[in-house]
Amino acid sequence: MAEETKHAARRGPLNGILVLDLTHALSGPYCTMLLAEMGARVIKIERPPHGDSARAFPPMVDGQPEFYNTFNHSKESLAADLESPEDRPLIEAILRKADVLVENFRPGTLERWGLGWEAVQAINPALVYASISGFGQTGPDHWEGAYDVVIQAESGLMNVTGFADGPPVLTGTSLADYLSGTNAFAAINAALVQSKTSGEGSRVDIAMLDSLLGILGMHIFEYLANGTEPHRMGNGNPNIIPFDIFEAQDGPLAICAPDETSFARLAKILGHDDWLDDERFCTLAKRIANRDALLAAIGQAVCKKSRAELTESLQKAGIPAGSVRTVSQAIESAQSHARRMVLEIEGTRMRIPGHPMHISSLDGDLKRPRAAILGEDSEALREEFLG
Repeated sequence: MAEETKHAARRGPLNGILVLDLTHALSGPYCTMLLAEMGARVIKIERPPHGDSARAFPPMVDGQPEFYNTFNHSKESLAADLESPEDRPLIEAILRKADVLVENFRPGTLERWGLGWEAVQAINPALVYASISGFGQTGPDHWEGAYDVVIQAESGLMNVTGFADGPPVLTGTSLADYLSGTNAFAAINAALVQSKTSGEGSRVDIAMLDSLLGILGMHIFEYLANGTEPHRMGNGNPNIIPFDIFEAQDGPLAICAPDETSFARLAKILGHDDWLDDERFCTLAKRIANRDALLAAIGQAVCKKSRAELTESLQKAGIPAGSVRTVSQAIESAQSHARRMVLEIEGTRMRIPGHPMHISSLDGDLKRPRAAILGEDSEALREEFLG
């Protein structure tokens, strides 16, 4: 069949893996996009007549939705209603051949439709069944729905983001969505190894809340170790200094010198070897205790130099540093393009973000097919799976 030939040509470590994609919005589609990028064949099921709500999200380029194309290119689209008895034979036919199912409905939804873990495992015992939700499939809050902003609030992340004299702040991107999608991608690949070696399927349960709780880092360390309630510190780090943003002649600059060796090198570059003998700054513990004084001293030295001059001298000395760029400066940088972080949608002027997973078995093609129109592949899939 034409479809089989088309997908046999896919490159990547997941070539030959069939994914049934029941996801919508961002966290689930991001996960299944990564699976497709790794070579898997992804069949996305959407309920007619509108399909995934993300199809309507702006901006539009040449009549195509940028958001939807970013997370749904390289997938096939099957228009089907998961609740409809008429569509059930096709869905079950795909399930019997699928390696992975991914969904991000509110917990309990697929169970009500007869497509929960137990029901699907009876159809295909080797299937990896992955669920992404706000609070997970267990616990007293498991039934609650969530979007990224709700999880950033509930996780405590929002409460430690922003400056001490300001309100809690949402991060500049949908961190809970992206991170839970990435965690699901990783767990699915681990479960696939077991499925392919033992024939035993797995239930993958990824919560957006867990994904953020697991990365709170220094904030949660302080609480678990000492019972200390973390607070907002702007751009600083409670246990490392200098680890902050400083204003150079031509704009803000990030500088990180967390240990004694790097601090000594920073002091020398800034012309302040005297800091090493200063009782306030001679150890990390003392630098933390005298945070405001040290930040002021570094600020006075940094403001006399350009960002380019400082970044080069600091990096050559082994001290991580870099300019605070705008989004356009970052995405259009030579480094971003060299890393294939800007892709193109074929047949349009649309450019989309790349993904960070570079593997030698993947080619360097910068073009991706446009996202399928709702139901574009329905007839071909009916013929392939139902004959």
